Amino acid sequence: MQMKRYIQEILIGILVVIMLGVGGTAYYFYSEAQKLKTDQQSITANEVESLVAEISALIVLPEGETPTVATVSDPGRLKDQPFFANAKAGDKVLLYSTARKAYLYDPIIKKLVEVAPLNVGGSDNASAQENR
Repeated sequence: MQMKRYIQEILIGILVVIMLGVGGTAYYFYSEAQKLKTDQQSITANEVESLVAEISALIVLPEGETPTVATVSDPGRLKDQPFFANAKAGDKVLLYSTARKAYLYDPIIKKLVEVAPLNVGGSDNASAQENR
């Protein structure tokens, strides 16, 4: 009887140690994931700043607005759009929604490929143009 109780206490002790280990491991990975998320956001902000600085040496960019930056991954899917006619994989697209401008930039040859007005919110623009 005492042996059975002794084994139960050992098993409970082992389970407590395992639970603490699992909990500690989960907390460690959660905190590391949060650090990576924060680091990724700061890396992205630094990349945008660097890209804006690089492009602003070629053309005057809108001030007071941080652009949304996208990377062209599959130019074949975009070929039917005139703005992307000369796009290549890896090209960067800067979208300034307030200034309503879009810039297509090739970071390899460090040249602007295309600049175009940006239409945001199709229904408002269509009705505004109909009234003209």
